[in-house]
Amino acid sequence: MHAVEFILYVVDQARARDWWAATLAIAPSLDVDGMTEFDLGGATLGLMPAAGITALIGDGLRVGDGQRCEVYLRRSDAERLLARAVTAGGTLLAPMAERSWGEAVGYVLDPDGHVLGVARA
Repeated sequence: MHAVEFILYVVDQARARDWWAATLAIAPSLDVDGMTEFDLGGATLGLMPAAGITALIGDGLRVGDGQRCEVYLRRSDAERLLARAVTAGGTLLAPMAERSWGEAVGYVLDPDGHVLGVARA
């Protein structure tokens, strides 16, 4: 368990789990009804069904209605990870390219509309 966990709210937990597992090329460290987690090596990425967060905090939050998150990963296999994300069904937003802040980064949209930025480590 890490001190930092990022949780993405998803429409379909199984679909999101499968996409992230294929993209990251790792199995979840936890996969139970209501939560899937991936160990990112220093932080945890959690996937929670929209119905689960609504049950916890009420209907003041409408998942998918403007809530967007970018997961930004620095990886030595950045190009391969970006390709796996697209092959798994993600939408390529921008190919790997040098950015003004000095990193080569590519962007893909996951099936729930969250942005995955992949930077070459």
